[in-house]
Amino acid sequence: MRFTPTELPEVLVIDPDVYRDSRGFFLETFSVHKYRDGGIDLTFVQDNHSRSVAGTLRGLHLQLGAPMGKLVRAVVGSIFDVAVDVRRGSPTFGKWVAVTLSADNFRQCYIPPGFAHGFCVQTPVAEIEYKCTASYDKSQEIGIAWNSPEVGIAWPVTAPLLSDRDAKLPTLTDALPTLPQWPGRP
Repeated sequence: MRFTPTELPEVLVIDPDVYRDSRGFFLETFSVHKYRDGGIDLTFVQDNHSRSVAGTLRGLHLQLGAPMGKLVRAVVGSIFDVAVDVRRGSPTFGKWVAVTLSADNFRQCYIPPGFAHGFCVQTPVAEIEYKCTASYDKSQEIGIAWNSPEVGIAWPVTAPLLSDRDAKLPTLTDALPTLPQWPGRP
């Protein structure tokens, strides 16, 4: 199992060991000890499963109060998975990173608390499962627009399928007063 930091060092890509033979495959999708050794030393309290059709874009979401880290993987199809640092005062504030997660590559992405998360479906259908470090609290959810010009994400879709809520999310500049403060700031 390999844990690789991205251009945003707190965002990690996890490549599990996959054991294949004529019957199929086997892999560990989570091991508290291996993930702790790989730099993810948080307790996961909730698992979610999402199914979306081609062109769907979900995000960019995060949660205040009890900030939520996510460990994301695709179990069907492929997604363009994005993390954006939205911690005010962070040296990488407003920067983004993307990883292709698919049922074929078995890759996972860890998005830590304080980062907005979103994804776009690249195949006819995609299903993702993700572990969360905090329980979902609707009253604490916030987000930024998928096409926020200050972030400039190079999404692989120009006219995505959006929820009503996601279509109304503010730009990064407009969301600034609600965003979390980076704890490492002097």
